[in-house]
Amino acid sequence: MAKKIAQSGGVAVIGLGRFGKSLADELERDDVQVLAIDNDPKRVQDLAGRWTHVVQADATDLQAMEQLGVGDFSKAVIGIGSNLEASVLTAFVLRKLGVSDIWAKAVTMSQREILTQVGVTHVVRPEHEMGKRVAHLVRGRMQDYIEFDDGYAIVKTSPPRSILGRTLAEAGIRKTYGVTIVGIKAAGKDFSYATPASVVNDGDLIIVSGERRKVEFFSGQD
Repeated sequence: MAKKIAQSGGVAVIGLGRFGKSLADELERDDVQVLAIDNDPKRVQDLAGRWTHVVQADATDLQAMEQLGVGDFSKAVIGIGSNLEASVLTAFVLRKLGVSDIWAKAVTMSQREILTQVGVTHVVRPEHEMGKRVAHLVRGRMQDYIEFDDGYAIVKTSPPRSILGRTLAEAGIRKTYGVTIVGIKAAGKDFSYATPASVVNDGDLIIVSGERRKVEFFSGQD
């Protein structure tokens, strides 16, 4: 079963707490098959049938994970953020089995650094990152906000009055603010790709990209 899931491009999700369950739900909603693993037999029993395959196993046990066929997967996610030892040992096991793309949840920065050092490819801090995102949304006109590790950000926001009724070329957004408007959405319509000839009107929403601080400054303009 596991080999078929892996061959279909499936993902092994280890640790079925809130983060792991939410992740597995979204993956299967996007037609990505999941091998869901947890050490708690009651939790596994409660979740049986929710995803492609749900099994009870100790993810820190190399032999158990090998028997499950986890080594056939190219991608795995460790959702054991509250137990650093188990998270690190699971990462060691995944690396030993040859899983090349390993994602892991971390609660603290130190945990993130340790997981990176033991070979985890991507470390996420869901609560921290969501807190930062909501803080940006609460304090300004932004309706959505995504920040990347290199200081780059993309936001959905309402446009400042100074650029209304003008083409983007006339408004000189990039020259004045150092950001780029990549999409415009008029009321009742879908987003359209922005060009220098695009005009931003009152009631529109815009997608803006650029360096985080410059994007935040632009989004704060009235």
